[in-house]
Formats: sequence, structure tokens, C-alpha cells
Amino acid sequence: MSRITVVGAGAWGTALALQAARAGHKVALVARDAASAAAINANRESHRLPGVRLPDLIELRHAIPDESDLLLWVVPTQHLRSSLVRLPATDTAIVVCAKGVEANTHLLPLEVVQTVVPNRSLAVLTGPNFAHEIAAGLPAAAVVASIDATLREQVRTLLGTNTFRLYGNDDPIGAQLGGAAKNVIAIAAGAVIGAGLGENARAALVTRGLSELCRLAAALGGRAETVMGLSGLGDLMLTCTGTSSRNFSLGHALGRGESLATILANRSAVTEGVLTAAALVARAGELELPICRAVADLVAGVKTLDQSIAQLLSRPQRDE
Repeated sequence: MSRITVVGAGAWGTALALQAARAGHKVALVARDAASAAAINANRESHRLPGVRLPDLIELRHAIPDESDLLLWVVPTQHLRSSLVRLPATDTAIVVCAKGVEANTHLLPLEVVQTVVPNRSLAVLTGPNFAHEIAAGLPAAAVVASIDATLREQVRTLLGTNTFRLYGNDDPIGAQLGGAAKNVIAIAAGAVIGAGLGENARAALVTRGLSELCRLAAALGGRAETVMGLSGLGDLMLTCTGTSSRNFSLGHALGRGESLATILANRSAVTEGVLTAAALVARAGELELPICRAVADLVAGVKTLDQSIAQLLSRPQRDE
């Protein structure tokens, strides 16, 4: 029986802990502090995943164990850097399970880890996955992206089951960009529906968003074909249509006329696309990303929703 440590006891971290236990491993689920760990352990249930009982194979902790066979780092991208101070002095491989771009540095998640913990074997786990469905054991697939083929195989072996199919990929840049950009595009898709612009408009926007993502991946050292897989197209399909998507629902509320401050004030979970939009545009430099830029301007208050829509609709017509 292998020992897997999951750092981060939010909805996604808890779901991955459940998946690791389902695969037959002993799991340490590490909460942010002792009080949080005790609260979850008291009821063997996380308030982020109500109704889902944690099996005995999952041990709640507030300190990261010194020994484990694999570390799943399930912390939001904007808190990833600060959370790494908790990392014990071991050489255990780290699988980052976060999507986005660090706001101040414009670094992707694996790049953040590399700056803090150099010379560590790293992978990213990403794809079209809602936490509550993974927790329930519903069929799903995800991507394990790493330049380390041995680590890719280890993660597939340890976490994969018949209902959670893991596919390896040696393009972590493309996989991370897919996970970051889809949240931004989902905000735009939600705004389109919230504003009553219709399904035709959403389909067009998501398709053109995919085109942006392909250009972005190619420009930043990834591969366009990666974007056509689970970490790009698959994640876009889920996030731009699923009502459980935090980014889509935020965009939907913006489309109905709610203010960003009001929307965020009523949420406890992180909506990554809000901060990712500007960081992604900055990372892209001179590359043309009209949808991502429109979302960045919208959430920053630079443009209104009507202005953002008018700007996109007035772009010159050209061959696809």
C-alpha cells in the first residue's frame, strides 16, 4: 500500500484524496491548520463536499508527513508560492493540481514551484474535472503532464482507476496553459449567456477562444495539439457549459449586471479566472488574444460589458 499526501483540503484536494483512497492507498489529507483538520475529522466530512464521507484510509493532518510516495499539491495558484514553505526536506515528486497564472510574476504553476524548489521532479494534473463528480466516483479522465516519463507512469499507476482514466503528456506548458486560459474563456462564455446573447454566440466565442489558446501554446513553447486534448478542448467544454463551473457562473452573474465585488463577496471558493485573465494577457506579450484581453478589461473595470461585447463584435472579418 503506497502513501500519498494531498496538501490542501478544499473541494478538489478532498476529491483527489478520495480518489487515492479508492485506488487502495493510505492518504494523508493536509488541511491549512490544526483547527481545520480537527473540524473535518470530527464529522469525517468536508463542508466543501457535503454528504461525502471520508473513508478510514484518509488521515486528516495539519502537518505534512516527512515520508510519502507522492505529493499532490492542491493549493490555488495565487497561494501556491506561500504554501511551499510547508514542504518538508525530502525529494518526493510533486504533482501540482492547480490551474492559473501567478498574478505578480505571470508564471505558470510548475514554474512557481521550480523557483522555490529547484531540481524537483514535477508534474501537473489537469483536465475536465468537477470535484463533486470525482468524489462520487463518476467516470472522468485527466492529464498528467510532465517531462519526466517515469513520474507520469507513477502517477497513472497510483491514482488511475477504471472510473478515473489518466493520460500522460510530455507537454506541461501546453497543459498548464489550457487549464489557465479555459477559466478566462469560461467567464466570457458565462457573460454571453447571462447577457442573453444566445447559444450561437457562446459556441462562436468558445471556438474562437480555443483558437486563441492554440496560438498561445505554440508561442510560449507548448504544442497546439495538446490544446486539442483533455487539458484544453475537454476542459473548455466542461467549464464553458457546466453550471457547476465557478468561472462560468461568475461570468453569468456579470452578464446579468451584477458587480464583480458583489459576486466575489458572496463566494468562499477561489474563482481563478479573475486574476488569471490579466496575468495571461501580460504573459502573452504582443500575441493577439482578444477574448482573454476583453475579460481582463472587464474584471479590471477598464471596460463595461457592453463595451467589451462591442469591441469583440467590431473586429475585422477575416478567414478562419
